[in-house]
Amino acid sequence: MCKSRRRDDSYSSTEWSEAFTLSVSIPSKPTVTLQPSWTQIYSGETVTVRCEIQGGEGAQWTYEWRAAKLNTPPTSNDHRIIRATESDSGGYSCRGRRDYFFSEWSDIITLTVSYKPKAKLRADNTAVPVGGSVTLTCSVNPSSSSGWKYYWYRDEKSSEALTTQDAVFHSNGQISVSQEGLYRCRGGRGNPVYYTEDSQSVRIGKTVTASNRPVVTLYPNWSEIYRGETITVRCEIHGGDTEWDYEWETNSRIKAPNQNEYRIRSASSSNSGNYRCKGRMKSSQHKTTEWSDSVTLTVSDSK
Repeated sequence: MCKSRRRDDSYSSTEWSEAFTLSVSIPSKPTVTLQPSWTQIYSGETVTVRCEIQGGEGAQWTYEWRAAKLNTPPTSNDHRIIRATESDSGGYSCRGRRDYFFSEWSDIITLTVSYKPKAKLRADNTAVPVGGSVTLTCSVNPSSSSGWKYYWYRDEKSSEALTTQDAVFHSNGQISVSQEGLYRCRGGRGNPVYYTEDSQSVRIGKTVTASNRPVVTLYPNWSEIYRGETITVRCEIHGGDTEWDYEWETNSRIKAPNQNEYRIRSASSSNSGNYRCKGRMKSSQHKTTEWSDSVTLTVSDSK
């Protein structure tokens, strides 16, 4: 407020004016956000970097940016990166300007752009058991990346994703299948959808029913032998005229060959372990028997 005084009377003055309140609104520190809110994106994706100022409502702001790659920094509050490349990686910060007033600089938000990822496919079994199913799991690395939906395909030439008529869909990234075939998957996210590269293909076969499941036998039939002895581990599949290839699974340090028998000459402790086998039809390699029961072989060092 203020008052005036007459020039010819140093002791005479007007009354004080009414008080006037001046309100100055100081905006808060700007914030940089990402839309979508993924700090890890991949080459070819689209992302918007946005500068938000709270408390400066109604103000006509222009914006200044500090960024990894902005040859011509925008003056608007957002910067849309279309088909991102690795050179877009780095820190982004902003501030607002109105006439001669500048806000603070925002904190830096870091954006990482990596090469286009490839989906990874795992199967808990490569043969569908009789009356059962196989669980397939699709994932995208690194696991810290988010927002993925998974798409599943069967057979190399098929471009149509599987539906609930083809598989049982579990939690995101897992399905159960009971049909044989060559399966693959890929991840997708965003709008429009950005797809990863397809995973490697995994062939799922059917378990065939032999008259008896395979049996592992030892010749001589001693489960404990001594260092230096000779023994044969044999996989036997009875019934029918089917020709088989053989597959062994063992936790011994020396692996068995893919034949119906494995002759161990001059045995050592490295041959100790559990042995089991299954057959694979020569005429249709994706058709297999069940695994046999395990047989344990122990090789002792002392005679």
